Amino acid sequence: MDVDTHGGNVHALARELGVSLNRCVDFSASINPLGPSKRVLRTVRAALQFTCHYPDPDCHSLVKALAKCWKLDAAHFLIGNGSSELIYLLPVVLAIRKATIIGPTFSEYARAVSLVREPPMTINARREQMYRPPLQDALKMIRTMADGDAVFMCNPNSPTGQVLLMSEVLELLETASSRGVWVVVDEAFMEYSEEHSVLALVPRHPRLIVLRSFTKFYAVPGLRVGYLIAAPELVQRLRKYQPPWSVNFLAQKAAEAALRDRAHAHRSLACVQRERALLAEGLTRIPGMVVFSSVANFLLAELPPERTASTVARRLCAVGILVRDCSTMPGLNDQSVRVAVRTAEENRHLVKVIGSILEA
Repeated sequence: MDVDTHGGNVHALARELGVSLNRCVDFSASINPLGPSKRVLRTVRAALQFTCHYPDPDCHSLVKALAKCWKLDAAHFLIGNGSSELIYLLPVVLAIRKATIIGPTFSEYARAVSLVREPPMTINARREQMYRPPLQDALKMIRTMADGDAVFMCNPNSPTGQVLLMSEVLELLETASSRGVWVVVDEAFMEYSEEHSVLALVPRHPRLIVLRSFTKFYAVPGLRVGYLIAAPELVQRLRKYQPPWSVNFLAQKAAEAALRDRAHAHRSLACVQRERALLAEGLTRIPGMVVFSSVANFLLAELPPERTASTVARRLCAVGILVRDCSTMPGLNDQSVRVAVRTAEENRHLVKVIGSILEA
């Protein structure tokens, strides 16, 4: 099986091996290891009876819940069919002239820009600096940019797991604002490190756009629901370009239920903190493995120099385990893999199997 570009294609692996989905272990998609909350599942079951109706095109109830959660006016929020739908809307609606991406990172920013404009420039973090986000380099770039340009960044970054320093973000926002440059911050994994969020800054920075997702922390990737926080005027412009009813009714109700279940959120944070440390420790014990620090629910690791990520990923696929092969991602190397933090048993199994493959 060819290893999927994004990870998460557990369906293809199950078909390849001729087994059911629950026989495959997916470390390639960084989803909450506890899965969706029971409240979410109950809500979805109860909502099935209303699927004979069109969904609310304004996602009114979900927007209201998010506005209350973040203590912002509802006019700042736009719901999308996953944050990916919103990422693809931005280059079109903003008429971005030139884009810069802070990498290595999610490939869809570059692809979305490239569909309507020339390919963006990427400023990659450096391995010798432990992949610390190169915001000072980005600042130098912004000072050469003009009105209508944009900078994309992921915080915490995937696949490196690194966060942006708030002091550097504020400096970047001020510089970008003075030059009319849009700053897009994807906070898909921010629930694991809320103290680093820039979401609350949106009302004071009209050129700041923040993306959030229910995929990672709330574990409902199959329902496709994400949202954007931006100036109300921009939200209205973006809404005009959205297809009607792009967010289905079950997704809207699941997202509302997920926001309400704080107990599940606390359990999830505790679980990931504990298991991330144990997984990092287990991988580090494998001779030649290098594991980078992370604040998210995944780890970026490097295999020993004589092994390649593509080869090891294929060996793991053969036994029903998916990891994210990052060897083709600009800014990383042939040994780079990303592994999600899953349950204690699954994490131990991964460490054991990788150790066996490298030993052989």
